[in-house]
Amino acid sequence: MKSLYIECRVGVAGDMLTASLLEHVNKEEFVKKINSLNVPGVSFEVERIKKSSIEGNKVHVVINGTEEGLESKEHNHHSHHTHTSLEDVSVLINAMDLSDKVKHDAINVYNLIANAESRVHGTSVKDIHFHEVGTIDAVIDVVSVCLLMEMISPAKVISSPINVGSGTVRCAHGILPVPAPATAVLLEEVPMYTDDDINTELCTPTGAALVKYFADEFGNIPVMKLQSTGYGFGTKEFDKPNCVRTFLGEETTSDCSDKVVELKCNIDDMSGEDMGFCIDKLLEEGALDVFTTPIYMKKNRPGVLLTVICREDSRKKLVEQIFQYTTTIGIREAICDRYILDREEEIRKTEYGDVRIKKVKGYGVSREKIEYEDIKRLANDNSKSPKEIRDKLKN
Repeated sequence: MKSLYIECRVGVAGDMLTASLLEHVNKEEFVKKINSLNVPGVSFEVERIKKSSIEGNKVHVVINGTEEGLESKEHNHHSHHTHTSLEDVSVLINAMDLSDKVKHDAINVYNLIANAESRVHGTSVKDIHFHEVGTIDAVIDVVSVCLLMEMISPAKVISSPINVGSGTVRCAHGILPVPAPATAVLLEEVPMYTDDDINTELCTPTGAALVKYFADEFGNIPVMKLQSTGYGFGTKEFDKPNCVRTFLGEETTSDCSDKVVELKCNIDDMSGEDMGFCIDKLLEEGALDVFTTPIYMKKNRPGVLLTVICREDSRKKLVEQIFQYTTTIGIREAICDRYILDREEEIRKTEYGDVRIKKVKGYGVSREKIEYEDIKRLANDNSKSPKEIRDKLKN
């Protein structure tokens, strides 16, 4: 399985993540693509630099001959107090010559930021006006990472816990504690920690949103056969290298290649509607799968066996959710070995738009299918049924 690991030991920002991911693709092809997005006056440049005897990339977004936000590239937050709405950003991204998937991902990243800002400021998403994260260079950072993720196409993305730094940060709303309020909202459910040795902001809102959106899980680097390593440097200078490091490789597997947790409970006093609500919530919280099985309980009462499959690091939260959303008073747990096929994803262009193809292989089998969410999107966009879209794409 092709996996990407993002190491955020010195925080993460959009430009640093972009610079690091560049090591896993054809750099010239990527730069050419970014510079052809029809954004007036914008030039994207990559510089090879060395810090602490380590060579890596640093990226620059130059607008009309001047590097945007040069004095505050990593969110010292006092560069340009622009007032850009989510609609403005969406219009800008949709006008770019990018695949549907990249546009969709980039706008969804901004949706995360807008929702965080709306919670912090107590206003609706449509009334949110971005400041630093709405500048052109921030938009290019987001689009760049989304495009790089499409080019790399990892089957799984894992991130380390995020170092947010410490102290305070100056932004358009004044001097705020680290992590800044919107960043703190974005980091909910994301492992993070402060670093008293570095008295500044290390994790920007853009960086937090990108990692939260793309990471499938958080933890240590998995056992993998390494293919490439990327170093993406920032502007600030510390005792340690100020970089985001990424690793791309094939996770090694054995016959029993994965371990999962099964959480089970018997329920006979819930309606089908309430059980459906519970299942949706558990999936939102990170369950790998949730299903029910008809059973007979004491005195031949009909009931259901609720089964939740999850990873070990998410079982505590899911146990809490099961107790919250069901009527059960007890949950059984079992650790299971799981045999899994290697998975990968590719983007396929069609007459209706781009679709994701999910491929699996291993143990002597190989098969593929179109991502259902893409079929549904194309069906809605073209006023056709999912079956009609599926049949057309098979031809």
